[in-house]
Amino acid sequence: MKRRGNILVENVIFIVLTLIFFSILIYFIFSRTGGASLMEEELAKQVALIIDSSKPETIIKINVEDALAKAKKENYQKNIISITGNTVTVKLRENGGYSYSFFNNIDALVFPDTSSLEIKNYTIVVNGYK
Repeated sequence: MKRRGNILVENVIFIVLTLIFFSILIYFIFSRTGGASLMEEELAKQVALIIDSSKPETIIKINVEDALAKAKKENYQKNIISITGNTVTVKLRENGGYSYSFFNNIDALVFPDTSSLEIKNYTIVVNGYK
């Protein structure tokens, strides 16, 4: 008697669907790790923590060359960091952005450092308590 192995259609469909699922999962992971959304979240939290740990009447310069390069790649030309109330918002793309709150009741301003021809830094000015 000769026995042949039969590959069932159900097994082939299962293998193909599994490969498609894992391909989509891997694509999503790689797109999130190098994307602007992760950089927005990281920068917003860093700025909020810097403001929380600073004392009144402090001037801080933060280098944002990587974020500006990512915003330029995403064709976003506006200010990437803004502060409204106690919330820091970082926006590197048109349809996105990440906001993070700081705890101190401090009056803080943020603006691009225009001391050179090309903007590489943002200046954070912590004026004092509200």
